Parts: sequence; structure tokens; C-alpha cells
Amino acid sequence: MFRNERTLYKGICTLCKQSMISIFNPESLYKVFCSKCWWGDSWDCGDYYLDYDPNKNFFEQMKELQLKAPFMDKVVSYLKLVNSDYINHASTCKNCYLIFNADDCENVYYSNTVVNVKDSSDCFMMNNTQLSYGSIGGDGSGIYFSENCPESINVWYSKDCVGCNDCFGCVNLRKKSFHIFNEPYSREEYNKKISEMGLDKHSVNIEIQSMIYDFWNKFPRKYIYGRMNNNSSGEYIYSSKNAKDCYQAVCMEDAAYCQFITMPSFRDCYDISEWGNGAELCIDDVTIGEGVNDVKYSFGIWNNCRNIEYSMFVINSSNCFGCMNLRKKEYCILNKQYSKEEYFALREKIIDDLEKNPYIDSKGRVWKYGEFMPYDLSLFAYNESFATQYFSLTKEEIESAGFKYIEPKKSEYKATITLEDIPDSIKDVEDDFIKEILKCDCGKFYRIVVGELQLLKRFGIPVPRFCPDCRQDHRMKRLNSPFFYNRTCDKCGIDIKTSYAPDRPEIVYCEKCYQQEVM
Repeated sequence: MFRNERTLYKGICTLCKQSMISIFNPESLYKVFCSKCWWGDSWDCGDYYLDYDPNKNFFEQMKELQLKAPFMDKVVSYLKLVNSDYINHASTCKNCYLIFNADDCENVYYSNTVVNVKDSSDCFMMNNTQLSYGSIGGDGSGIYFSENCPESINVWYSKDCVGCNDCFGCVNLRKKSFHIFNEPYSREEYNKKISEMGLDKHSVNIEIQSMIYDFWNKFPRKYIYGRMNNNSSGEYIYSSKNAKDCYQAVCMEDAAYCQFITMPSFRDCYDISEWGNGAELCIDDVTIGEGVNDVKYSFGIWNNCRNIEYSMFVINSSNCFGCMNLRKKEYCILNKQYSKEEYFALREKIIDDLEKNPYIDSKGRVWKYGEFMPYDLSLFAYNESFATQYFSLTKEEIESAGFKYIEPKKSEYKATITLEDIPDSIKDVEDDFIKEILKCDCGKFYRIVVGELQLLKRFGIPVPRFCPDCRQDHRMKRLNSPFFYNRTCDKCGIDIKTSYAPDRPEIVYCEKCYQQEVM
């Protein structure tokens, strides 16, 4: 609930007064600097601090500091971005648009959890990939509308294929070429059939999508999506050792209850949500990476930070407690600088005070030292946050739980073309189509941007009829959940722990039975 990944606003920088794209609602009370100002030298983050008041709860004082210290407009490494203003939770990207939780990407659009991806759009959980569209999981080149097809090239509407090329509608194949719905063809026959399908047409793709998931479900699934693991459990776990009940994570060692770990390395960590990239000895954090060590109960900590507790947006600093929006600082509490001796003495006093005077929210929930920050310190409403992608709640449920809710604002645009009037084939879409305003069935308006249209024409894929948010929702529904259940292998009957609930219709095999099936 502390991460706002996808909700972006137009705002005005508090410092330079220029327009900016921000994760903060412009009606909030926070001071927000544009990336250029926040990362620049025209202000001193040390000027925004509080003296600790032992008569007040420590978390209440952190709430006061939130209204004083200026926040960055987005969670990005600004100096590593080129022509990528509309992205968030990202670094080292060039010519990217509306991508999130991303690193080392170029010319990528409308994608999530992507690392080292180029010339692709509408992808989720992909790495080392290029020239791909509408896919989830895997790596390779030319992966279209497929799921979990690593080391593959030019595959369409396929699932759980490994090391394959030139395959269409295939499932559970290994190192195969020129197959359609798991049936082999010669190269010439395959190319002829694919060219006759009319994949450039929206009507054809809709027909394929209406039947492909039922076809996939005829084949067994492995109880876990994972490769090259040792003593690890969870879902979507890769190249990890001694990782317990983790989700969407790579290259972990000795970790438990962690999720969305996208970059190596990641060691000796517990209950971390998002990133990695050299994180070690960290506990109960959100969005940490780039060589951080010994970070506890914090959000947005990166670039070689050490010994950070209960802090937000602290960069390249060490020994900070209850701080936010700091760079290159040491021995700070509530952003105020102390000597080393003063720092550790005051830190111990605050920990003791939190034990005697814990924070109690409106629902009676109690926070002492040793737990993550109270939700009341979140900078975002629940329905702005990342939580909604996995735990969708109604307005009534959000407010009943004591969380914040913000009323979404309606767009004030007018569609210039109906969805029915969009050309069926991408071949009939002119370059000036980027001027059109489209209205999704959900009521949101959207456009096709220049780079996106270039990719659609290059791939021969029709113009999408849904807005980016709906397309993301559709991908989310295709994902396995972060909940784990006990059930039995549908072939040998052995007990397995899996994200497939016992009442789901998929055929689920244990590791041994699945390998016997596909090899």
C-alpha cells in the first residue's frame, strides 16, 4: 500500500514551478519537486528536519516531517533516463512510455516488471527480450501473446514452451520448430499457414483468443513456475537457492516471503517487496536496491545505503532513522544531523519510547519498534497503490479497513473515432492515426503513440481496442496468484504446494511427472 506504481498525475514542481508528471495527487499537501530539481544542487535536503520530541509518538512526528521535506516526483533514477518521462519505479531506460518496475529497457511501451527488454510493448515479467508483444514471462525474441516461453524465437499464442522457434498455439514443447497447435510442419508449410491466418486483423486475433486458453488447459501444468532453483518454493521463482514462499523473484539466496525481486543479487533478506540488485541483510521493506545493506522497515531506499530504519526515499546514505527525502547523509534522525555518539544514544531512546508509547491507528492496530511503518504513513490512497492489482477492494471496504480512498477524476476528452471504425487490419492504419482519441469500454480515453504504432506495424499486430489500464488488468488475470495451496499431483497423487487452488480446472503435475510429460 506504500507503492503507487501506475497512478500518474500532471502537477507543478514546488521549487521551479514547471509542469511535471508525478505519482502525487496535485491536491495533496506534500511538497513535490520535479526530477531535475530533486536530483539537482539548488536545494539542501538537510534544511528540512525536526527535533525529536519525546512527548509525541515517533510516527506522528514522521507524519509531520512528510509535510515538510520535499518528495521526488517519481521513483526513478532520473540521471539514467533518456526521453522517458512517463515511467515509474524504473532506471536506465531510453525512449520508454508507461512502463513500470523496469530496468535497462529501450523503446518499450505499456509494460511491467521488465528488465533488459527492447522494442516491445504490453509485456509483463519479461527479461532479455526484444521485438515482443502481449506476453507474460520468458525471454527471447518475437514472442507474441504467449506465456512463459523462455529461450524462444518467433512464437505466437504459445504456453510453457522452452527453446522453441517458429511455433503457433503450442504447449509444453521443448526445442521444437515449425509447429502449429503442437503438430509439426515443414518450414514451407508452416510459413504458408501462418501467412494465411491474417494475424494483422483484429477480428482474427479475437477469434484466436476466444479459444486459445481452453486449448492450453488441455495440457498439464507444472505445480510451480520456476527454473534453476535449489530448495525454493513459491511462484515465478528463478535461479534461486533457499528461497521460501516467494513470488515473482529471481536470483535470491537465503530469502523468505519476498516478492517482485527483479535483479540479482539478493541475499539474506526477509519480507521484501520489489527490486533487489545487490540488496543484503534487509527485512520488512518496500522498493530497495542498488547495493543496500541492513535496511529495516523502510520504503524507497537505494544506491549503497547502509543501516537505514523507518525511512522513505533515502539515497546513498547511512545510519538514518525516521528520515525521508535525503541524499548523501549520515547519522540523521528525522532528517536532523547528529554526531555518531548522539545518533546511537537517541536511536535507543526512540526505540524505548516506541515500546512504551506505540502508535495506535483509528482501528486500534498497534505499531511498536520491529514492524513496518503504520499504513497512516503511506503517501497514497489505497486505490492509488499497487495493492489494488492483487487485492481489489470497493470504496466501502477500503474505508471500513481504515485506509484512504480517493475519488477518481473523469477524463474530459472526446473520442474522435469509435472502436468499430478502427481498421480491422494494421495494414490499413495510416501514420496519422496517432492523432485519434479512442475510448475504451471502461470509459477511459487513450491514444496510440508514435513508437507504439511503429511497433504494431513492424509486428503486423492490429491496434488494441482496450486502454493501457484494461490491458494490464487482462494480463493480471492471466497470472497465477501469490497464494499457495496444498493439493495433490493430478497424475501420481503426491502432495504438492502450489498457487493452483484445488478447485481450479487446470491439470497440475508435480515436478517429476511434468518432466516425464514434456521431455
